Amino acid sequence: MRRRQYSPHHGTLSRFDRNARPAAGRFTYIGSGELGGKAHGLARVQGVLDAKLRDAFAPAITVAIPALTVITTDFFDAFMKQNGLKEVAYSESRDDVIAHAFQRASLPVQLVGDLRAIVEKTHLPLAVRSSSLLEDAMFEPFASVYGTKMVPNNQPDADSRFRGLADAIKYVYASTFFRSARNYMKATHHSTMDEKMAVIVQEVVGTRFGDRYYPHISGVLRSYNFYPVSHAQPEEGIVELALGLGRTIVDEGVSWAFSPAYPRIAPPFKSTQAMLKNSQTRFWAVNMGKPPAYDPICETEYMVTADLGDAEFDGALPLIASTYRPENDSVRIGIGEKGPRVIDFGPILKADMLPLTELLLQLKDVCEDMLDTMVEVEFAVRLARDGGAPAEFGFLQVRPMVVSDATVDIDPEELVGDGVLLSAETALGNGVLDDIRDVVYVRPDRFDIMRTSEVPDELERVNAALVEARRPYLLIGFGRWGTTDPLGGIPANFGQISGAKVIVESSLPNLPFVLSQGSHFFHNVTSFRILYFCVRHDEERGIDWPWLERQPVRFAGELVRHVQLSSPLRVKVDGRTGRGVVLHD
Repeated sequence: MRRRQYSPHHGTLSRFDRNARPAAGRFTYIGSGELGGKAHGLARVQGVLDAKLRDAFAPAITVAIPALTVITTDFFDAFMKQNGLKEVAYSESRDDVIAHAFQRASLPVQLVGDLRAIVEKTHLPLAVRSSSLLEDAMFEPFASVYGTKMVPNNQPDADSRFRGLADAIKYVYASTFFRSARNYMKATHHSTMDEKMAVIVQEVVGTRFGDRYYPHISGVLRSYNFYPVSHAQPEEGIVELALGLGRTIVDEGVSWAFSPAYPRIAPPFKSTQAMLKNSQTRFWAVNMGKPPAYDPICETEYMVTADLGDAEFDGALPLIASTYRPENDSVRIGIGEKGPRVIDFGPILKADMLPLTELLLQLKDVCEDMLDTMVEVEFAVRLARDGGAPAEFGFLQVRPMVVSDATVDIDPEELVGDGVLLSAETALGNGVLDDIRDVVYVRPDRFDIMRTSEVPDELERVNAALVEARRPYLLIGFGRWGTTDPLGGIPANFGQISGAKVIVESSLPNLPFVLSQGSHFFHNVTSFRILYFCVRHDEERGIDWPWLERQPVRFAGELVRHVQLSSPLRVKVDGRTGRGVVLHD
């Protein structure tokens, strides 16, 4: 099992002191175990950020890791042992059964006093995040596999705030054993017995607007851009921005994407109407208002969604929105006139009202140098109420990004003709596969956008059998894989399709879809070196459905079909051109 080389015992982090005064930017730990992957990454980058970026763009923007405390893995071991949780944890029980068992359990008494001190000293919302031993490894990223829970931490009495924090920690512990995590473990050929969970308790970057608390901007920076447009080059990277908490980007895939080298170039929408249709219209926030119904096993228990009208009422839009002008079908920077708002960050990216892109370019270089590889960075930005500056840039996470450099050549002539199962001008990844004999696909004759939530259960059964047999497969579906919106595609979690080595997203006439680049799901796809195809129904090339229908059937469910081929497919993706093809005998 992979062990982190960094632990608090030979690092420079401070042990949490319940009697010390709160300090801005503090990074402390409780316990004597491991920090886990996510916290380990932050610990590594902290010194470099402080030295090179903290004040490099001051007073416009200051850069820091939001104050956090890590509960190391020894408390996870103690919690499991003293409550006798191993039996239910390793029982293959339903998620809610496991979650309730963990909620009934007691946290180690040695931890309780420190947690009470945290809530007594901190009056900002807290993000309770996983930081497991295996998280954020190079080729097994575990992005979005475990739970994260926001707690408002604003109740008047410390007892209520303590219970909210304790429940959230138990939830993150329980998520180690949820079904999606178990499936993921099987796909990565690890044992859940190997895993241990550290927990990060971190102040949420943002501003309180009445009953909502959220950052003006959440973002993801990637070193490599799989969909470069105009002058942009893949190595110049890509940034995804959204209003509110980052769940909009990493779980829902809705964002404003641009190259940090060319921030004025908009995403490649076909028209202004297409841009309006696909732009962000809602956002996530921490619920600071009336407490919701008690539901400690719900990850979004203390989160709410709101629309752009709410954000404008909050005063959050002046630096991040523009306005649609129907009289000439154009978009004008800012919100100085009436009209539909567009979250395009125009005042910052096009009117240079804040040096965010300059900061991101330097951040990309700094993180790449530190990890000696391409990276993915998550961040959040709090703007000042008047004019944006001084802004606070909260660095939330860094992890390696995998991009293959093998040379694969595909001529345009290879994309059509006999023997082509499918091909695309938009393919991701890079490489050649010659060992795929199984194809699992959502049946086109029975696909119903209103029944997409039923598809993952059927897929999970097929996936489990193929993972057990160690048979990699090609997966074809309609709309976006991994979406949380059932109307946008198929809401499978990564563990339910973890054995797929080639993933195809196909469109339908009534189902335009957004590519998966902005999501945690997509991060897992690229990190596992899964080859990805985007096949549009309205292009000359498509999927050879009649050929698939003639192949020997191993499973035919209500919505999913599995065929097993007598000879392997040949799958090729050229990462330089984004061109890909799947060939059969």
